[in-house]
Amino acid sequence: MKYDKDDKLIAGVYKMVGYSVRVLAVLMLFVILMGVVDVGWTLYQKLLAPPRFILTISDMLATFGAFMAVLIAIEILINITVYLNEKVIHVKIVMATALMAIARKVIILDFDTIEPSYVYGIAAVTIAMSAGYWLVHKTPTGSEDD
Repeated sequence: MKYDKDDKLIAGVYKMVGYSVRVLAVLMLFVILMGVVDVGWTLYQKLLAPPRFILTISDMLATFGAFMAVLIAIEILINITVYLNEKVIHVKIVMATALMAIARKVIILDFDTIEPSYVYGIAAVTIAMSAGYWLVHKTPTGSEDD
């Protein structure tokens, strides 16, 4: 981000944004750790409930959903750290996070209880996000990192 270094108000605003992003990173790390504890605790409870050491399909879907939620939180933390390091929001990383979120939604869908229009909507969003990610991936950025 470029700004006029002589403008103290703008410089102060950017400093506050930087501090806020750091606080968000710490809070997101806490959320990730609590999510991992929750996944472990839920798995422990499911495995010890009768019948022992057997997970039903609904148990597995709930566990997959919890795993994906933690992975999405990790992706958001990566977005935050990239912003802190480079002061730029990378569209590719944000779109990858959105794709992971929509994939989580698809994984935990209960097709017995949802309307077909909802499935069509999820499909449209998935296709649009995939196409957008592909376009961003194919667009030259000028750096070899992407």
